[in-house]
Amino acid sequence: MPDSQNDLAPRPVKDSQSEMVEIVLPNDANPLGNLLGGRLMHLIDMAGALAAHRHSRSYVVTASMDHLDFLAPVHVGDLLILRSSVNRAFHTSVEVGVKCWVENYIAASKRHVSSAYLTFVAVDRDGKHLPVPPIVPETEEQKRRYEDAGRRREHRQAEMKRRQGR
Repeated sequence: MPDSQNDLAPRPVKDSQSEMVEIVLPNDANPLGNLLGGRLMHLIDMAGALAAHRHSRSYVVTASMDHLDFLAPVHVGDLLILRSSVNRAFHTSVEVGVKCWVENYIAASKRHVSSAYLTFVAVDRDGKHLPVPPIVPETEEQKRRYEDAGRRREHRQAEMKRRQGR
């Protein structure tokens, strides 16, 4: 956990990049043999937490998950590949992008099935918020995602104020 200013030194996006691979088993599926949406949400949350942990080097808790579409079914026997990385770091929170693909190793095909943006907050064992280091986007795509994350955060904050009647 961050305990000095050195722990808050800026970190490149590549240090947070994570990948999970799961084989879809019958226990993960509905009666049609498709992955349950709730199970995919759980896996997205786990993949996002991996990137947030790597960046913050602390415990993290999920604060939000943005809009989630299920673009194509995931079948029993498919390999589900989830890639995540921190898009932007704020004071105590990070936005993480998670993209999911399905690989059918029999047919040698791969398709995008879902994407989500999640916000995680760094905390200590007692749940107290901890500062996170800045993120350093290096590639053009990372820079675009960094800028987009700032706009999404502004939108989330405005929506929260609207719901609270401010």
